[in-house]
Amino acid sequence: MLVRVLAGFLLINPRSGGGRPSADGLAAAARERGIEPRVLRSDDDPAALAREAGADVLGIAGGDGSLARVAQIGIERDLPFVCVPFGTRNHFARDLGLDRADPVAALAAFGGDERRIDVGRAGERLFLNNVSFGAYASLVHRREAHRRRRDALAGLRALLRMPAHPRSLRLLVDGKPLSARVVLVANNAYELRLFDLGARPNLTEGRLHLYSAGGLLPTAWDERVGRTFELDGPPLLQAAIDGEPVELQMPLACRLDPQALRVLVPPGR
Repeated sequence: MLVRVLAGFLLINPRSGGGRPSADGLAAAARERGIEPRVLRSDDDPAALAREAGADVLGIAGGDGSLARVAQIGIERDLPFVCVPFGTRNHFARDLGLDRADPVAALAAFGGDERRIDVGRAGERLFLNNVSFGAYASLVHRREAHRRRRDALAGLRALLRMPAHPRSLRLLVDGKPLSARVVLVANNAYELRLFDLGARPNLTEGRLHLYSAGGLLPTAWDERVGRTFELDGPPLLQAAIDGEPVELQMPLACRLDPQALRVLVPPGR
């Protein structure tokens, strides 16, 4: 049976992860399938390129932190979005049911099945996975600082420093005080594990989940559920949106946009 491949535009972030194929190899595989690739240069603006693309489908190959800016353009233009796992962890691809070890196979999504899934927003910043504050966000910021210094062990060095920052983060959540080392607002529910958050079994639940944990390591999680959360605290707070370092102004409204994003996945996924 022939599968129709929609006219697609694929941005490729060559700085995401370090797996195979190479960025050029993935671009060649896209061209073979009638998809127009663009390997991002350091001065490129992915959102601007996606906005200017004349295509039926917008896609990006990268890690979790690369996805939201292109997904936002998909929502603005009411175009389907394709995620090609090309980073280190690829949590969003995992939750879509993609094979994270095979980015070339994910190109079949350009002629695949459409789903509508929820997205979250921190202020006006879109997130597909979560926005975090506290110790984990601090770790992400330190890792990025190490990377800017070309430190090959950036992630390990940042992780080793995490217990050295035992201070709790103090916030108001919907007007009620919260003290925790890690605070995370998630787009739909995660499977809770002893030390971390696992996969999300559902991307259309229609609810945000706010997880918080105290202590030196997050061995136990408290959970709140809602469509919106109002956060207040220091005027400017370090955060991580889908694993990327940002600074967010308080007070901050987090909300869920149900089924706002059209996502394509390979047939049968």
